[in-house]
Amino acid sequence: MMIKSDDDRLSQTFAALSSATRRAILARLAQGEATVNELAEPFNMSLPAISKHIKVLERAGLITQGRKAQYRPCTIDVTPLQEISSWTEQYRHIWEARFDQMDEYINQLTNKEKDNE
Repeated sequence: MMIKSDDDRLSQTFAALSSATRRAILARLAQGEATVNELAEPFNMSLPAISKHIKVLERAGLITQGRKAQYRPCTIDVTPLQEISSWTEQYRHIWEARFDQMDEYINQLTNKEKDNE
């Protein structure tokens, strides 16, 4: 079975998002561009380690690095996140049905407790 490029891109995006460090980097970039040094500040790891995380995010298309004088500020690219959102949207009806079932079950339990009082 051959994997479509869209599936491959989704796999790459999910793999990049599998790391809490990379998700934290993206959360920081959602607030605005930042240099590698700024992105590294909250973490107890070396700059080369942060750079590796940034490379993974770049390969997945989640961030881009620009050039401003000697700095290479990073910015978020939400396109892959929008693709994940579109992909998961097709399953929304399943989750909504399950949440409805859970609500119904909780209501039944609550009513039983009230009846036993």
